[in-house]
Amino acid sequence: MSIDDQEFSDLIGRAIARLDPTIERRLESEPEAHLDLAVLTHRAHEETGRLLRSAVTSARAAGLSWEAIGSALGMTRQAAQQRFGHRPEPIPGTAEHRQLVGLTAFNEIDVLNAWGRHGWHSIGYGPLFHDVEKSPVQWEHKRAVIGSRKAKDLEAKGWERIGTMWFPWTYVKRPLDAAAEPGEPE
Repeated sequence: MSIDDQEFSDLIGRAIARLDPTIERRLESEPEAHLDLAVLTHRAHEETGRLLRSAVTSARAAGLSWEAIGSALGMTRQAAQQRFGHRPEPIPGTAEHRQLVGLTAFNEIDVLNAWGRHGWHSIGYGPLFHDVEKSPVQWEHKRAVIGSRKAKDLEAKGWERIGTMWFPWTYVKRPLDAAAEPGEPE
């Protein structure tokens, strides 16, 4: 399903206007309302930039090349890699904290749940990694599309959100009523 430019623009405009339900009325009579609209639009611009960086990282985690990403975004492979190819500094490995690396959109939940059986649970994440912390109980991890019914249902059932989000995903975890298995996954 494709959305045309005008419909896309209208949807974005309506979303920004919904951030302040009084803005439409105030724009007719209050000059300061135009500044409020500029501030809301700037915040939306900053947020869509974060969402874009997260979506590109998600595409890389799904195995897509810089060539494919650059082409989709109307830029060269080199430009895409320079703009979006930063790597976070890893946390040092300790007895209580680890960084699981090389995770992709296709294996990360299985890997997290394997480590979860041994008491490790995610406390943060980024491109191709999750930071995990040791506890005495087993953990289960899931992921859902941000704002989806599944995400809302999981949180309503007491699943704990991990971090803020990694567009298009939100990650959740819950402790299980079982002692952690000894050792680490193979």
